[in-house]
Amino acid sequence: MSTQHLWLRCEKKEFERRSALTPTTAKKLIDAGFQISVERDEQRIFDDAEFEAVGCTLMDNSSWPTAPTDALIIGLKELPASQEPLPHTHIQFAHCYKRQAGWSSVLARFYKGGGTLYDLEFLTDATGRRVAAFGYHAGFAGAAAGALALAAQRSGVKLGLLEPYENETAMIEGVKNTLGGSAKGVKALVIGALGRCGRGAVDLFRKIGLAEDDILQWDMAETAKGGPFQEILDVDIFVNCIYLSSSIPPFLSHDQIIAAGQARRLSVVVDVSCDTTNPFNPIPIYSINTTFSEPTVPVDLRQNSPLLSVISIDHLPTLLPREASEQFSNDLLPSLLELPRRRTAKVWTDAEKLFHEKQKEAVVAEGL
Repeated sequence: MSTQHLWLRCEKKEFERRSALTPTTAKKLIDAGFQISVERDEQRIFDDAEFEAVGCTLMDNSSWPTAPTDALIIGLKELPASQEPLPHTHIQFAHCYKRQAGWSSVLARFYKGGGTLYDLEFLTDATGRRVAAFGYHAGFAGAAAGALALAAQRSGVKLGLLEPYENETAMIEGVKNTLGGSAKGVKALVIGALGRCGRGAVDLFRKIGLAEDDILQWDMAETAKGGPFQEILDVDIFVNCIYLSSSIPPFLSHDQIIAAGQARRLSVVVDVSCDTTNPFNPIPIYSINTTFSEPTVPVDLRQNSPLLSVISIDHLPTLLPREASEQFSNDLLPSLLELPRRRTAKVWTDAEKLFHEKQKEAVVAEGL
């Protein structure tokens, strides 16, 4: 059997500092007989020298298009928009299987190039559970960003550039200090509280000082009656952590918010799920993704309505890039070790089957 070649590409999304592979997991793959190529990347939280020290071969930044076609290209966030065909096999989050904006053109690139996509969001084990996810750190970081936005709003300013923290402790202390030493008195509601993402949000709120009674934890039982939900308007921060797979009634609506007028307490919505362009988006009060440089967008309301800000950053875990990368890559490692047997290993055969199903839909949509 030939050596399995994995090529870690650099990330092109602004402010993205995470990595699908870490020096720790790269070393374990090399010890298992893999060949690991790593593109030089000053943006990545891990220095190039850390990868080189464990036996990886350093490659030029963004050189993956010239990689041998038998090399599997691994990354995290989606590739920059392009019409160029993709002949390689890519392992990444592509954000195109739920018919997000531009979904069919993304899949058309694989069709034209003969390549394959293994979408990290849809790598699942025998029970259907995702083998690796950034959910916990997404919720944790999202709740932190929400608290920072609330503090800024209370000070009469807009939240500015969000910069990654060295570690979880630094994040907790930073958020608490911004809130004046503690978040006591702040009230939050987390929907999807039983999942990985929701648990992360709840943990952050606890660690910055919210009272347990001030952290409302909702999941499917609480939302079964269908929205919109008045309870969301009665907290300071609402964090959406659900995994959306079908149409559901909206959690919030413009009319509901406007009708509440000055009685509304809600100041910040953090849409960690970030289904911004999903036709089933349960928070249809905003229409753009926000960024680390511009973390919030105001909801368009009447002049007499208090300010309501939305955070919709689709790579929140990069606020804790080293910890989030280590956790994700370590969870992904057992599946990566099965790549030499991907023609029979269920995690990979299921992912490839789903890719071909979605690609067929894209071919029709694109008229190819």
